[in-house]
Amino acid sequence: MGIYFDEKGKFFTDVISKEAVQVIIQTTTNRVRGRLHVRPGHRLKDEINQSELFLAITDATVYDLSGQLLYQTEFLAINREHLVWLLPEDQRKTQGGEE
Repeated sequence: MGIYFDEKGKFFTDVISKEAVQVIIQTTTNRVRGRLHVRPGHRLKDEINQSELFLAITDATVYDLSGQLLYQTEFLAINREHLVWLLPEDQRKTQGGEE
């Protein structure tokens, strides 16, 4: 990893800064809670519409469809073709409209 400068003093780096957003993801076979990392100024929709085949999730907790905990891991790659829905955790509301 390095930092590169052009002739005008603008710098470039191999690191892409991202903001972690806590999400709930429903796949065809599981529900996942974890952090999806979003580029500054981008929306979640922008991230899930990228051309990469997998979504990278950190601090993931995986549940089966009945809500039973299956496992926890620091990193999980989810194939975008298995994504059913994605919800930012801070926008989740319960049946009565309460969080």
